[in-house]
Amino acid sequence: MTPREIEEYTELRSTIRERSTTRIWVFAAGIAAWAALDIATAVLLSTPLDTLLPLLVLAATFEAVFALHVGVERIGRYLQVFHEAPGEQAAWETVAMSFGAPAAGTGLDPLFAIIFGVAAGLNFLPVMLIAPAASEVVVIGALHALFLARLIRARAAAARQRAADLARFQQMRASAFQSPGSSSVRRKPDATIEDA
Repeated sequence: MTPREIEEYTELRSTIRERSTTRIWVFAAGIAAWAALDIATAVLLSTPLDTLLPLLVLAATFEAVFALHVGVERIGRYLQVFHEAPGEQAAWETVAMSFGAPAAGTGLDPLFAIIFGVAAGLNFLPVMLIAPAASEVVVIGALHALFLARLIRARAAAARQRAADLARFQQMRASAFQSPGSSSVRRKPDATIEDA
């Protein structure tokens, strides 16, 4: 590897570490802020619309967590394609991706989607406590349902992301070597890339 490639690899691994840690702190701080607003809403609720501010905080927190997760995964696939060679001992991204599904009950939820879903349900409870008009329940309920649908779609997208990003980076790497001068990538393509 060239000094530039070593520096790039080192910086991108650092970025993964920092963003992964940031994702957890954003989640914890966002849930704490949401919980404080939700409790205040439950105590001081004057109109069902008051539940929308905590829902907005919940949605913003989720979007930040999701963006951080997507970025980390994308950087990981880049490193896998452009910095790891088949048979190398130091191939964390390749090993992590090929590890497969963990044993039942030990899987992680990197998006914290279940917790966000429960929080959305708890956020809606104060609406029902003040006997709102049917139209208020429909509108506020629809907004909460929209957030739940976003959680489901984001979770499905995240489940497909590794394979999709890996295929895209492999395609980019292969095409970079088919048309000389179109990329600054200097490593030769692996035989496995052509098989993909």
